[in-house]
Amino acid sequence: MPAPYSNDFRQKIVYAYKNNEGSMNKLAERFKVSVNFVSTLLERFRQTGKVEPKPHGGGCKPSIGAGGQHLIKN
Repeated sequence: MPAPYSNDFRQKIVYAYKNNEGSMNKLAERFKVSVNFVSTLLERFRQTGKVEPKPHGGGCKPSIGAGGQHLIKN
């Protein structure tokens, strides 16, 4: 999975949108990201005032229990 975009890059998109430098479609094209990313970023900024990505949600739980892991390690 690729790393999230930097906060500096995200801030540039928000700044450009707030300064009426283009629509979400034009900004997505300009910054080479998806329109959905721009939309989600702007919505998060409106709601929280922040551009940071959400923290990682975790992932899948192990399908092997502690006993099974012990057998695999040895």
